[in-house]
Amino acid sequence: MSFLKEFREFAVKGNVIDLAVGVIIGGAFGKIVESLVGDIIMPIVGLVFGRLDFSNLYILLGPKPPNVADTLVELKKANVPVLAYGNFITVAVNFAILAFIIFLMVKQINRLRKTQEAPPPATPEDIVLLREIRDSLKQR
Repeated sequence: MSFLKEFREFAVKGNVIDLAVGVIIGGAFGKIVESLVGDIIMPIVGLVFGRLDFSNLYILLGPKPPNVADTLVELKKANVPVLAYGNFITVAVNFAILAFIIFLMVKQINRLRKTQEAPPPATPEDIVLLREIRDSLKQR
């Protein structure tokens, strides 16, 4: 019975619930960044590099059947081994953008925490007086 009680206390702690909320929001945020990369950034990068479509870059690792189109989707449907490095480039750009955004968010949160920290309380007057006496005795 104590094992279940201990597990319940662990599961309802604030940190576990905060982590669950973070994972859910992170998943949704990841979809937004994935769309940003796939639908906005990569087409612009492809345009800069001469209408290059990164999602269709691959290297054949096996023989291509004669009746299969020369696209990555069709080759994968036909179970032809391919090295889809274009997809990797897209995912790497996606990760870099997501990591940069999270870095900016953490930096902003840390900056806000520093401004919210209260200044240390003023030293009581009797302590200040004792320090002055100590300092004046040291000078003699």
